[in-house]
Amino acid sequence: MCICIKCTATSFFNSHIPTFFFSKAGINASNIPEKEPSSPPNKQSKQTENTSTKVPLATSLVQKAPKKLFDCEMADFKEAENINLDKSAPSTFLRVDKAPTVAVFKLSSDCNADTNPKKVNLGVGAFRTEEGKPWVLPVVTEVERKIAIDTSLNKEYLPIAGLKSFRDQVMKFALGETHPVLLEGRAVGVQAISGTGALRLGADFLRKYHANFEKTPVFVSSPTWPNHVGIFKTAGFTDIRTYRYWNAEDKNLDFDNMIKDFENAPMRSIMIFHCCAHNPTGCDPTRDQWLKIAKVLAEKQAFPIFDTAYQGFASGDPAADAWPLRLFAAAGFEMFVVSSFSKNFGLYNERVGQLTAVSKDKALLPAVQSQLEILIRTNYSNPPVHGALLVATILKSSEYQRQWLDQLNVMSNRILEMRQLLRNSLEQAGCPGKWSHITSQIGMFSYTGLSEKQCDWLKNERSLYLMKSGRINMCAITKKNVDYVAISIRESFEHA
Repeated sequence: MCICIKCTATSFFNSHIPTFFFSKAGINASNIPEKEPSSPPNKQSKQTENTSTKVPLATSLVQKAPKKLFDCEMADFKEAENINLDKSAPSTFLRVDKAPTVAVFKLSSDCNADTNPKKVNLGVGAFRTEEGKPWVLPVVTEVERKIAIDTSLNKEYLPIAGLKSFRDQVMKFALGETHPVLLEGRAVGVQAISGTGALRLGADFLRKYHANFEKTPVFVSSPTWPNHVGIFKTAGFTDIRTYRYWNAEDKNLDFDNMIKDFENAPMRSIMIFHCCAHNPTGCDPTRDQWLKIAKVLAEKQAFPIFDTAYQGFASGDPAADAWPLRLFAAAGFEMFVVSSFSKNFGLYNERVGQLTAVSKDKALLPAVQSQLEILIRTNYSNPPVHGALLVATILKSSEYQRQWLDQLNVMSNRILEMRQLLRNSLEQAGCPGKWSHITSQIGMFSYTGLSEKQCDWLKNERSLYLMKSGRINMCAITKKNVDYVAISIRESFEHA
């Protein structure tokens, strides 16, 4: 059933949604940090002219180049012997314990070291082609070539908040350019170091400015992306709770218990949601269910954070994938939207993201942006430009948009095809149980329902590398390996 946002976002919400932190004492627009100074334009020549070879250097100032770039002549440091340092003193690093390896990266490392020609890395969270290779979107390559020969560009620092054209395009991409929030100027965005960086930026801000921080719990789904917990703990939140999400027996959404958890949550709690393509389950609420969630959270005056890592990648339709966050924004919630362009643009190593703040009162947003900029300035000063420029260039051009949407659908359709193929192979192989959840889930990941023992057996005995939770990346399935994967899963029921 399709629910129109304008019809469902009624005045019911407006009486329940408080102004959270945007008006809290201490956020002052006068604290807006000073921007990086930009170089004055050269009035004598165009910006496109390369004058670096035309500036003569005084001969007396030219130093001899080193024979080797990394030379280090220890004879230059003889006087170090006369520095009286007690080398028997305990090391500053003596009490540092080795941290556990991040599971998904350890999994990939183990797979790379495996010599079995049949090995399959089902854990990596990135798109793969039918040949099992990474895919750089052709439109990205085309725009990169255009940028490379654009002599009007330079390597100056970006403003602290990031590339303005990128920030504006991302807000339109996430919310929709005709959304009331944008038309009324009630949103502000700052560029971040991908979605992870945007989440940390939001967590640091809430740690400082949430009206009731000391007693405010942060709720994450059970299960969720593990880094949600890590990010908010590191930011200083101590009360991190879960709301029920996955029904392990039926392998679907545990909606009734999730609503009960929301109804029992403290007032003004922070709620983290996966906007679409839930990681790790691949199981999303329906539109009717999102509406009910919104109504309950309005009564609780909750602050939602929409982690939007798969907009467009889940269904091939960016607007459909953003429907939940647009509903909440239309209802009047103050909230954060976290955008990432790793999956939907294939820009995994460019770390392109944004944090967008939505407020009830646009007059509060200059102060909000100023404090976000302070957090950025004291962390990494300002963001990189390349990935943001790629995304902004594509989103601003109708022709590049068309190409990107076509290529986006190549990725989302391949995932849908592999879901059907794996389900058919599992059923044909005679795997115990029902496997309809493989095709009812959406996005990159599938929560198979396999036990931890089965996952260990598959890794050790069949070189199938998947997370201990049973989560697999559907992009890792190919027409060549699907039968091997399905038969191995059937055997895991017999041996594990």
